[in-house]
Amino acid sequence: MQRTTSILQMFPQKLRLYFEQAAKYEDLAEIRIRCRQPVMLRRGRKEYYLAADGTMQEERPEECLVFNVGQVESIFVHLCQYSPYAYGEELRQGFITVAGGHRIGVSGQVLSENKSIRSIRNIRFLNMRISHEVKGAADAVLRFIIQKDMPCNTMLIAGPGMGKTTLLRDLIRQLSDGFVLDGRKIQGYTVGVVDERSELGGCYLGIAQNHLGTRTDILDCCPKAEGMIMLIRSMAPRVIAVDEIGTSEDIHAIEYAMQCGCRLIASVHSLDMDEASKKPILGDLIRRR
Repeated sequence: MQRTTSILQMFPQKLRLYFEQAAKYEDLAEIRIRCRQPVMLRRGRKEYYLAADGTMQEERPEECLVFNVGQVESIFVHLCQYSPYAYGEELRQGFITVAGGHRIGVSGQVLSENKSIRSIRNIRFLNMRISHEVKGAADAVLRFIIQKDMPCNTMLIAGPGMGKTTLLRDLIRQLSDGFVLDGRKIQGYTVGVVDERSELGGCYLGIAQNHLGTRTDILDCCPKAEGMIMLIRSMAPRVIAVDEIGTSEDIHAIEYAMQCGCRLIASVHSLDMDEASKKPILGDLIRRR
């Protein structure tokens, strides 16, 4: 019920009726709103069009719900609590995070200055990614990454929409809270999370909306490479967790963290190990194990 309420609260009161039925589905993963195009929903790996009566259908998009410019703007302003300027830093990165940990991707007219993005205006496209906590998702994985009561350096490799962030989130929670392995209680570790896009903790006003464990410290909306080094210097984590590594800066920070005795848990955006191994920077890290 709480999750359903948080989804509906993303919309102005007069538009909530359209989403009441969809918000009740536990597997609702995404709501796509594009100005003057049919509203689309994703449940699991299947896409649906949203009809004007709130039902979902796989065909006949011409009969489905379409929002005009004013309606899309009203949703966006509502998401920003009627103060878009307060979300300026997040918007420059193309998203905002709202209560419930849901992340809203935005697209529109980009204003740049000196080759840097200054802001985004005329928002016409919204991608509402519904936050999911699946407690126990990492149960089957833990035994493969724990050696001598410590986690191994671990990469979770998967393509888009395969659940790697959900798995990583539950791994963080269990490593932080402690867990039972082969009948033995393993005490939790201090975990530092660099949540560059607010997808792991889903922080809203500095408070994590997802439970990442009692021994977890979070750097929200912080670049991964800088955040890993900051956490090592300030919070002394035994484990560092990050989502979707890939840049040369990320790899250098990972190597620094490993030299400091930290264990790394990270996700990688790739279809499989073979594809990940062919990436110029990441591949070298994999070959060196």
